[in-house]
Amino acid sequence: MKIISVSNNNIQIYLNLAQCYEAEFSSLTQKMPNASGIFELDTYPGDSIQCYILTIDDIPAGLAAVSLKDENSYEMCEFYVVPYFRKNGIGKNFAHKLWQIYPGNWEIKQIIQAQYATLFWRKTISQYNDTTYVEDQYLDSYWGLVTRQKFLII
Repeated sequence: MKIISVSNNNIQIYLNLAQCYEAEFSSLTQKMPNASGIFELDTYPGDSIQCYILTIDDIPAGLAAVSLKDENSYEMCEFYVVPYFRKNGIGKNFAHKLWQIYPGNWEIKQIIQAQYATLFWRKTISQYNDTTYVEDQYLDSYWGLVTRQKFLII
């Protein structure tokens, strides 16, 4: 497992994986591809957004986008593991490694219909050094009502 920061050299890999991510959630988000078959992305690498590619044996296996909300406060904006690589702890390990990079206050949100994502995050958070979290329903300005976990990584 290797986590690579997105740069000009590998941005296309990130964008390709982001299309898979958008397609997987399209039935929940009601997003459709454009006439060229491309989904509009919600998160792009930029000033306050750091994006990562997960590789397994040099094969792109996932992506993450972390937003720096303010000093020592982060949001997991996007997180995706290619289905082939799921169900073996890779997603959990990927998240845990990102939290090691960014200790501080974290927030993760899932659209209400994505109960499987909520289950994943509950388990993944609680298995990181017995981290406790607060979960609520939150009215997000973009997504509407979401499930949200907030926790501190020391």
